[in-house]
Parts: sequence; structure tokens; C-alpha cells
Amino acid sequence: MADTGWPGCAKSLKGVILDLCGVLYDSGEGDGVAIPGSIEAVKRLKESDLELRFCTNETQATREKFVAKLQRLGFDISVSEVFPPAPAAIAVLKERGLRPHLLVHDGLLPEFDAVDKTNPNCVIIGDAAENFSYQNLNEAFRVLIGLEKPVLFSLGQGRYYKETDGLKLDVGVYMKALEYACDLKAEVIGKPSPTFFQSVLSDMGLKPQEALMIGDDLVNDVGGAQYCGMKGVQVRTGKYRPSDERHPTVIADATVDNLAHAVDVILGQRGRGA
Repeated sequence: MADTGWPGCAKSLKGVILDLCGVLYDSGEGDGVAIPGSIEAVKRLKESDLELRFCTNETQATREKFVAKLQRLGFDISVSEVFPPAPAAIAVLKERGLRPHLLVHDGLLPEFDAVDKTNPNCVIIGDAAENFSYQNLNEAFRVLIGLEKPVLFSLGQGRYYKETDGLKLDVGVYMKALEYACDLKAEVIGKPSPTFFQSVLSDMGLKPQEALMIGDDLVNDVGGAQYCGMKGVQVRTGKYRPSDERHPTVIADATVDNLAHAVDVILGQRGRGA
């Protein structure tokens, strides 16, 4: 009988999905810094027989610029392997005939160049960082409150993330403010949305039980993956907090020191590269 627990489940894995910020690198000034051992860990996974994809809620740059930054840090990553929320959001807008008011980071705006933004009938918020001013939040509020059927899309719903100089508030905080002010529920595009995870699995050609998610966010990475039927492993890097290991509702299948450790275990169980 197949071992479904950690680490035995690694023997039957066909694919691995990695979060980026907090797992591969810490963001910050310039390109940020690679987490020790992560560049080699990605290389080892790529040399294995496992499918590999990268699933991120990164919304401060276009996918192309974001991947270029990772490549400068030393990672072997291509644009087609990275799944951020913005392209998924654009697909939803087209499907539903929606025109967004954008409250996002300046670096993300080029993703929406081809999108009709006249007379907006929805609002999209991402990790806008310094653009989360009172004026900009109030403008988004006014658009929503003026709609007969207000629609708010949030590119992820994280509470905070880690940069090299410390923790930073994430988009989920501002999403909740607009939800409260407008008495509505946002539609989340990105982790932990099951639709978002399923799009990555579909690209890999895998069933949930054949894939493993590794992330630093217990709720959005690990919990979201587990809800879809995947195994979820948390690393003790990035935004990890010791209290995560005592969380009342989300229990990681395993908690490991870092990505390099996780890859050691996975490949060791598969009888290669340990």
C-alpha cells in the first residue's frame, strides 16, 4: 500500500509546486536576496523526473520582469513555469465583460495595458505597497459603493510578507477594509483560491494527490493546497512564525527548515540526489 504520509508520499509524487517569495528568496532593495541553498534546490528538482511549477501571489511587477529578477538572482526559471494572479484576473475580466478600476503597484500596470478601464464596473486590488494611500483606497471605495452590483477582485489575500528589512502588510489587509466598508465579499484570484491551484495542476497534467506544495505561508500556501487535495509542506523561512506549528485549523503535512531540506527529503525518498 502506498505511503500517503510525509515523507513516504514523496515516492509517488509526480510534481512539485513552489511558492517564490519567502521560499526561494526574500524581497527587498534591488532584486532581494536568494535564501541559502534555494538556487541549488531548484536546480536539483529540475534535474529530477518531477514536474515543477512556481505559484505566487506576486503583484508588484509583470510576470516577465519578475522572472527576469529571479534569473538575475541565479534561478533557472522561465516565464511559462510561473503562475501569478494578474494573467488569471485578466482572463476573468474578459470572460465576464468587466472593466476594472485598478489599485495595484505601478510595476504591475503594464499587465493591464490591453484591458478596457473606461467607466469601471469592478475594482481590482493587488499588493500596491505605497499606493495604498487614503486617497487611493477612498477612490476604490467610491467606485464600489457607486455600483449597483459591486465586484471586488483581490490578487491574493495575504496578511503580511517578509522583505529584507522586516515584515510588510499585504493586500489582504486592504481587501478586508473595502469588504467592510462596502458590505461585500471579495473574489480572491491567486492563492488560496482552488481555481488558481487547479490551473497550475492542469498545466502540469496532474491530479492533486500527485503534487506537493511547498510554501512559507501556512494558510494560503499549505492550507490552500491541502484544500485542493495536495500535500502541503511549510518552510521555516520567509514569513514563517513558530506559532504556525500550533495553528488551530491548518496543520502542515510537514515543517522543514528550508527548501534545500525539503528537496533533500523528497529526492532521498525517491532514491536519488539525497
